[in-house]
Amino acid sequence: MGPSCGVVLADLGAEVIRVEPPQGDRTRRLGGFGTGFFATYNRNKASLALDLKDPRGKAVLEKLVATADVLVENFAPDTMERLGLGWEQLRAINPRLVYCALKGYLPGPYEKLPALDEVVQMQGGLAYMTGLPGRPMRAGTSVVDIMGGVFGVVGILAALRQREQTGEGQKVQASLFESVAFMVGQHMAAGAIAGERVPPMTARRITWAIYDVFQAQDGQVFVGVTSDQHWQRLCQHFGLEELGADLSLDSNGQRVAGRERIMPVLEKLIAGWPVGEVLRRCRAAFIPCAPVAHPEDLFADPHLLASGTMGETALTDTVRAPLPMTPLHFENTPLTLRRQPPHVGEGGAEVLASLGLSPEEQAALRRDGILTLPDAETEA
Repeated sequence: MGPSCGVVLADLGAEVIRVEPPQGDRTRRLGGFGTGFFATYNRNKASLALDLKDPRGKAVLEKLVATADVLVENFAPDTMERLGLGWEQLRAINPRLVYCALKGYLPGPYEKLPALDEVVQMQGGLAYMTGLPGRPMRAGTSVVDIMGGVFGVVGILAALRQREQTGEGQKVQASLFESVAFMVGQHMAAGAIAGERVPPMTARRITWAIYDVFQAQDGQVFVGVTSDQHWQRLCQHFGLEELGADLSLDSNGQRVAGRERIMPVLEKLIAGWPVGEVLRRCRAAFIPCAPVAHPEDLFADPHLLASGTMGETALTDTVRAPLPMTPLHFENTPLTLRRQPPHVGEGGAEVLASLGLSPEEQAALRRDGILTLPDAETEA
């Protein structure tokens, strides 16, 4: 949550300083599905590699807090308080500070419990709704971490707006569990209306007759027919005029009832075409459709490349790739990748100099292992 909150603020133009341990944040070293995490969520930031457990490192952060608009923390419960850097301590340094705490849970019986994205996907019903009946499954990305971070940004912006009126900062919190509860709220409502437990999305309680993934000659494609107009245009562009003229299939309810007649015809037809032809016909009919893509396919997606939302990102010292930035479009102030993900401590010397720390003081902190700076910055 912390990195995703920070990267949205950074993409929006804020000066964001990523405070990490002198040895570098552990997410720099993740493997498996975590490979590339640091580079993805830390563009447009400087790095201040500082030991907060040492009183001298803590004193440097306090100097920084005195100049800051916002502090975002994503530690386990009570960690910041044990470091002497909790809300009450920092508001005394800077009453205008907006202090954003990103946690597993908002205040309540669970607030001291440890949490992870996957934990709350299970706890909040998202894994149940995603998996097959009896086989809960997490979503295919850290959707709750990201959503929680974005909710943190919303809270920060609201608190900054209020500060314009009051002159005072405040503490704002966002969390994993409440974020996932917000996302499954529609299923809670459906269960309340039905008076029974809703099945997983994979159980396909039919709402529309045609709302499925189809196998084409060279891949898979999703087609969604959600209105009577969609249905008529589908029949016209797919050569299914006979079905389109069938009055017993006029309404969505009738088509749901007649699904066993419709689907075999459509499945056979699509199986004989390549994905490109299915998409061409659907788009000519103005029907929602999409190829079933792999994440790497997005590198060459013509819309993403043209939309200006991709930034050429240094993933390692030798690998660069275009990655999606915050998905917003501003007419007058386009989002840009201003700064590559920092090496450990990159940009830290500039930050410390702005706080009045001399090169000699920085060198002393570095010598004692409290601070890490790249050699070039130390020499500068």
